[in-house]
Amino acid sequence: MSTARADETARRLLLVDDDPVFRDVLGAALRRRGFDVRSAEDLASTRAVLEAFRPERAIVDLKLPDGSGLELVALLALLDPSPRVLVLTGYASIATAVEAVKLGAVNYLPKPATPEEILAALEQDSPDPGLPLQAEPPSVDRLEWEHIQRVLADHDGNISATARALNMHRRTLQRKLAKRPVRR
Repeated sequence: MSTARADETARRLLLVDDDPVFRDVLGAALRRRGFDVRSAEDLASTRAVLEAFRPERAIVDLKLPDGSGLELVALLALLDPSPRVLVLTGYASIATAVEAVKLGAVNYLPKPATPEEILAALEQDSPDPGLPLQAEPPSVDRLEWEHIQRVLADHDGNISATARALNMHRRTLQRKLAKRPVRR
């Protein structure tokens, strides 16, 4: 294989996000940095893209309209060779970060993030022991969000089963899940 062909393959990137504006802006930024970017908005369109395109890297949103980005991480891990996967989400939680890494993601990054931060997280080869610790413990609201996400993951994303496990009305749980997580 020629060097030019190998370099071309090494720059192939799949971008999966349901927000069309974010997807277009990030896709354009990555193209300017030399990536051959193919985009998808959900699990179904991603499967269609993967029929003709084999990425070496993938950036996957966690919350997709027809399922979880974690399903996509597991699907991408089955490809040969499997791409380096970064989960990028506005709904970050410890539970989903752990699951993403277990399923094969190389990193997990909360939104908002710059293209430079995204590429650095995607290309990071080893853990950073110098990562700064938070100065304050998380708020009660953040702990509630984390707990809900952990129970939701334990019930494979089933809202009704999660609501029963939390002894919470399903609509109340849906309202809580519709909100963005508290940062602190």
